[in-house]
Amino acid sequence: MIPADGELTEAGLAAEGRGRILLIACGALAREILDLRAANGWTHLDLTCLPAKLHLYPDRITEAVTEAVAKHRADYDGIFVVYADCGTGGLLEQRCRELGVEMVAGPHCYSFFEGNDTFAGREEFTAFYLTDFLVRQFDAFVWKPMGLDRHPELRDMYFGNYEKLVYQAQTDDPALDTRARDCAARLGLAYERRLTGYGDLATTLARL
Repeated sequence: MIPADGELTEAGLAAEGRGRILLIACGALAREILDLRAANGWTHLDLTCLPAKLHLYPDRITEAVTEAVAKHRADYDGIFVVYADCGTGGLLEQRCRELGVEMVAGPHCYSFFEGNDTFAGREEFTAFYLTDFLVRQFDAFVWKPMGLDRHPELRDMYFGNYEKLVYQAQTDDPALDTRARDCAARLGLAYERRLTGYGDLATTLARL
């Protein structure tokens, strides 16, 4: 079992043999990466995740990734960073270039799950997005950090300029659809569901 928060290694870090690649990923992507790995037989890919809650503090992501690369570089033939920019203002991309490692293209996971080109063409400035992970963890990553559990009157201040909640579904799960609809209702937003699957995450990992 792999926790969403905290460091993990899905396979042994000292794995022997050539061609092994370590994925350093956001904990919010752990389930999706492991599902893709299992479905495609990508046994040469190992996974270590940084805490998903780093997304609440994007200024800490770059240094956390840097430390993980330094810690594990000697044990692998290659390292790939499974983060998009994620609010780092280009700093993560710059650091990855300095470290000589690649990363996922795009501004954030909402973009690469839908496909970066498709997402960029939508120009949805009044949409609030959830993924499978965020639907499951809505209270922990949205409701409570924004103080809506204590001060629900803040909802309209935070979300008054949004018009709809878009649930980008990685899996076709009716239970998650129901939960996502409830999230939209709690935020006072219209609801739209898009079955995106894994988008550019799948094609990017396939290159490895």
